[in-house]
Amino acid sequence: MSQEQPNPPSLPPTEAIQTDPDLRATTENWFEYPIIAYPHQTDYAGIVWHGCYLTWLEEARIECLRSLGIEYADLVNLGCELPVIELALRYHRSLRMGMRAVVKTRMSDLQGVRINWEYKIVSPDGKETYVTASVTLVGIDREKGKIYRELPPAVKNALVKLRI
Repeated sequence: MSQEQPNPPSLPPTEAIQTDPDLRATTENWFEYPIIAYPHQTDYAGIVWHGCYLTWLEEARIECLRSLGIEYADLVNLGCELPVIELALRYHRSLRMGMRAVVKTRMSDLQGVRINWEYKIVSPDGKETYVTASVTLVGIDREKGKIYRELPPAVKNALVKLRI
């Protein structure tokens, strides 16, 4: 016996993710990373498990860097770790098994050793928003295990490519 359940109320779009107005002209382009919600990423109801969204954000950021010729492993080999120190995520709609979506990401700001990224997970046509997020990374000297006072020039030069 099947009973129709009412759709849960949708949340209004968030405007919580702000960018630095000085960088707006150089960070308008989003990198797009297509995804598919596979069965192993869902619960018994076929809804994507919340932790999968974090994985997709990370994958999109790494692939964005790779698209510019920046291998994350090379940054690590330079002695620089970029761990997440802050994460804000807002779920707007659930993705379900078999659905396709696009993770859009861009570096919104580079402040000293803090690297801010913003994200949107949207339908392929861009009409539905599933998740919005922001992530802040910080540069850490891998050898000393301490936060850099300033990013190494090679790392900074690589990241500046995102602003062009």
